[in-house]
Amino acid sequence: MAERLREAIGSAFSVELGRWHDEPVGPHPTSMYQVAFPVAEFPRLVPWLMLNRGGLRILVHPQTGDAYEDHAIHAVWLGTPLPLRLEGLRRRA
Repeated sequence: MAERLREAIGSAFSVELGRWHDEPVGPHPTSMYQVAFPVAEFPRLVPWLMLNRGGLRILVHPQTGDAYEDHAIHAVWLGTPLPLRLEGLRRRA
């Protein structure tokens, strides 16, 4: 399901598809891939994900330069949130 969703996102939206990680990486406790998109795509992409995520858990967050706040404070989850490993994230001074 995750691979099909990734392909559909790449075909339908103006996004940058990141690498697939089969192992936990950074604060993410499970396998994942990143989809970066401009703010202008938010009102199209996020509602589409809400309806088409196929039961997958999706973390949506900005990239402000403060990785801790982006993941811990400014994040939105589609589906049941996962506990993130936040202790190693960089904070903006």
